[in-house]
Amino acid sequence: MSGLRCMLMRGGTSKGAYFLEEDLPADPDERDSLILKIMGAPDPRQIDGLGGAHPLTSKVAVISKSEDDKADIDYLFLQTGVDQGFVTDQQNCGNILAGVGPFAIERGLFQAAGESAEVRIRMVNTDSIATAVFPMHEGEPVYGGDQEIAGVPGHAAAVRIDFEETQGATCGTLLPTGHTVDVICGIEVTCIDNGMPVVIMRADAVGITGYEEPTELEANRELRSLIEAIRLEAGPMMNLGDVTNSTVPKLTMVAPARDGGSLCTRTFIPHRCHDAIGVLGAVSVATAAMIEGTPAASVLTPRSDGVVVVEHPTGTFDVAIELDLSGPIPSVSRSGIIRTARKLFDGTVFPRDY
Repeated sequence: MSGLRCMLMRGGTSKGAYFLEEDLPADPDERDSLILKIMGAPDPRQIDGLGGAHPLTSKVAVISKSEDDKADIDYLFLQTGVDQGFVTDQQNCGNILAGVGPFAIERGLFQAAGESAEVRIRMVNTDSIATAVFPMHEGEPVYGGDQEIAGVPGHAAAVRIDFEETQGATCGTLLPTGHTVDVICGIEVTCIDNGMPVVIMRADAVGITGYEEPTELEANRELRSLIEAIRLEAGPMMNLGDVTNSTVPKLTMVAPARDGGSLCTRTFIPHRCHDAIGVLGAVSVATAAMIEGTPAASVLTPRSDGVVVVEHPTGTFDVAIELDLSGPIPSVSRSGIIRTARKLFDGTVFPRDY
């Protein structure tokens, strides 16, 4: 077994295997089959692979130099199943994105002089651009620093990410149904896509407080049945088609903040309750909170600096949003977040039966 080059990295509150595109099969079906063997899926424990037995730690980044004049690096995100044998490219991942710039420099795809790097990254899944800025020292990424993010112990170097043209990246428009509020299964929801398709509803509208632990919500069969029915109906309304076997849209329940933030969230991704909240999911929720009349706006504690502090089960997530509300349809001027990343392992992975 010759194995393949692989770097295991933590990006934000996720963990994944990073590969150069040239090191994987060109055929997507062959590539996906190989990735499942590398991750050890399908198996709930992923005992025979790199997967972390949870969707948040079973992710893959495929990286290459970009041929797009607007970008330096291409980043294809692949979400793998844990106990299900699937690989999907139907969504972005802003957490894994945090490790893309450092990985590109580690592999010689990008060079930066000075004390910081600014890498323009094309997110292949949605053909949109993000710019990552992070510290450097003598031509190498700096992983140590004093930035804290909720859900990750200790401190690390800050990775600032600014998103461009993320509105409607998957669904075609920021509000794909054409409305700020729709009623699905008797529940008022906002269907929104500012980098991640999300269906947002008030927690009390679906019979919960919004402050429960994720394990409690996962055990609530009545809740899960209701929100899955909402998701399946919302899919076609959001131009996503039949989403029965899809990882989007996500489902976020919002409640008033209770720890000094702007609002509190609980998110299904879509069948497991997130221990935190995804980067682009948080961006979409924060955007909805800035639009008058939405369920998210109804629970929002606004701030004067335009930052939406999103509370989640393990802490908070700050999102900087600038919206143009002058026209009949809201338009996103800017979305920005701070993440951290760290190289965990670099070497050779030996996939099962390959």
